[in-house]
Amino acid sequence: MKPYLRLFDFSQKVNYKIEILAGLTVAMTMLPESLSFAILAGFPPLTGLYAAFIMGLVTSIFGGRPGLISGGAGATVVVLIALMKSNGLEYVFAAVALAGAIQILVGLFRLGKFIRLVPQPVMYGFVNGLAVIIFMAQLQQFKTVTNGQETWLSGSPLYIMAGLVALTIAIVVLLPRITKAVPPSLVAIIVVFFIVLGFGIETKMVKDIASVSGGFPPFHIPLVPFEWETLDIIFPYALIMAGVGLTEGLLTLNLVDEMTSTRGNGNREALAQGSANILNGFFFGMGGCPMIAQTLVNLSAGARARLSGIVASLTILAIILFAAPLIELVPMAALTGVMIMVAIGTFEWISFRIINKMPKQDVFVGILVALITIWLHNLALAVLIGVIISALVFAWESAKRIRARKYTDEAGVKHYEIFGPLFFGSVTAFNEKFDVSGDPEVVVIDFKESRVSDMSGIDALNKLTERYHKAGKKLHLKHLSQDCRTLLKNADGIIDVNIMEDPAYHVAVEKLL
Repeated sequence: MKPYLRLFDFSQKVNYKIEILAGLTVAMTMLPESLSFAILAGFPPLTGLYAAFIMGLVTSIFGGRPGLISGGAGATVVVLIALMKSNGLEYVFAAVALAGAIQILVGLFRLGKFIRLVPQPVMYGFVNGLAVIIFMAQLQQFKTVTNGQETWLSGSPLYIMAGLVALTIAIVVLLPRITKAVPPSLVAIIVVFFIVLGFGIETKMVKDIASVSGGFPPFHIPLVPFEWETLDIIFPYALIMAGVGLTEGLLTLNLVDEMTSTRGNGNREALAQGSANILNGFFFGMGGCPMIAQTLVNLSAGARARLSGIVASLTILAIILFAAPLIELVPMAALTGVMIMVAIGTFEWISFRIINKMPKQDVFVGILVALITIWLHNLALAVLIGVIISALVFAWESAKRIRARKYTDEAGVKHYEIFGPLFFGSVTAFNEKFDVSGDPEVVVIDFKESRVSDMSGIDALNKLTERYHKAGKKLHLKHLSQDCRTLLKNADGIIDVNIMEDPAYHVAVEKLL
């Protein structure tokens, strides 16, 4: 009997052998990242492992994309660093839970489709800024605290740390050229671990940062005052974390869709991600979102169902319950080397190759988003600013495209054929097209190649009608699309324009005359 059965609601058949091996591989690659991200943010390392377990299990079972792997991701953790420093861990848990609630609302109101509004230059800047943050954070491992002051390592400790990091990077880079049967980051960690343990090398280990010993994630209500001031503190961070997590998640979902030629459900993924983050807030987890690197590891191992993610999360729980003493002996140099390679792999190097082929405004947006990400450690704000600037640039370019072709027919009627959208950005240019004093008694504006897009356009038509009315002339609108007619009808109380119902103008002229 073949090991193929259906699992949950995933339609295709499941190969249990492939799914289990892929899950084990994903767990081993997720482990160092979850620890490193937690340590990077100043959280207890155990919060990273709990997040990997909770996020992985909930989203694997209930998420909108089989094969997608979620965990304690750096994209969301970076957002919470400032909150951790200013208010402490309890406020972080409260913010994570609130972020989950926001994500659930996004899923319930089916707002996941708005990820399509993020332009590619913004994504380049976002990803490149994130890569730089991850890389710069690793430099902290080359520092030590002496007499309460932080100083750079020197002498033998520096050489040992640098050598072990270099060895880790070398293994990650070179091993795939020999074999791809095992994850190179896992092999690198194991090799460095045994070298340090076997030769008794003195270097910084995970236990020097914090203990990872623990049991099942404990239920824990965040110890914060239940008052408006608390909400005022955590809401901005929760909103940003929710936005970053959904952005990262939905973009990863689209990537998997392209690779597997299938279609996931973004709104369902938002619901699952939000539920997992609420659980994180109440079960000592730092929260998270889908992880691109682990998802690619999962897919490259052949997994296409939900089982691999479930296996990965349960494996991490088993490590927490039974293998904590072993994990605490992992050298920080190994984790640092892995994270440096994650940063290098995250960076969109193609953005350098195509920079001379991109419009100048897109280059500016990409660089600005990257700089905001690096300086403020605020990924969602950087993306929001990038989207706003891109939208304004688009509006400016569209505004410049509006033009009018003018002619007077045999009946003495002046025609203005408008090309391009009429909206807030093009209103000024639109008004400049008309010669109210010099036009004849009857004027027709033809919108066959245009459309009225917003209230500013409606207001411009109303004011233009008034100008012609004061001059004792009649203005008619022709070839308005149905949605434009609806806009004008909705504004009927504040606007009075003459819409020509008959597209055949010759009949209308007879009626007018």
